[in-house]
Amino acid sequence: MFAVAPHSSAPRRRRTRRLTAVGGGAAALLAAATGCGVLADGTNGETSEDITVSSPVLQEDETIPQRYTCDGEGVSPSLRWSGLPDGTESIAVVVDALEAEGGATVHWVVYGLDPENPEIPEGSVPQPGHQGENSFGEVGYEAPCPTDDQEQEYRFTVYALGSDVDLPDGAPLDEALGAIASHTLARGRLIATDRP
Repeated sequence: MFAVAPHSSAPRRRRTRRLTAVGGGAAALLAAATGCGVLADGTNGETSEDITVSSPVLQEDETIPQRYTCDGEGVSPSLRWSGLPDGTESIAVVVDALEAEGGATVHWVVYGLDPENPEIPEGSVPQPGHQGENSFGEVGYEAPCPTDDQEQEYRFTVYALGSDVDLPDGAPLDEALGAIASHTLARGRLIATDRP
């Protein structure tokens, strides 16, 4: 059994959505790390999309339940995965939302997860595991805040890494995404929405 570090379950106040159009080098890292681009895996120059990502509480292309948004308890949803390639030494998870302006807002970065453990329980990070900064400058899961004007897609992406990410808790967003991108062997994702 793996130790679990719980998140704070205190309700979060509703925030005005902070659109973070990640610029410059960070945008390139985010594009590569979150699947807008192709990551080199050291052998064929492509990253496979073979990982299957699922959740007992999220459904593909369906609305995120209120419990996992800033209008609810704001806890991170449980995620599960399968289909890791040979050579996987570590797992990372990135939750982000693409913005209309071409940037992205990163809601959660987790790295250093044991590949023998195929899930993240609700509201926690399995140990060993680390969380990096998100686009809001905080460490941990920043719950999506649904808006009334348009639908937003949230990508829950799981990465199989060929080596561990050598970063402590609270690593800056650029550093964490860059390290994930440079070690990615394969990825898979689940996309949920915040339909108004």
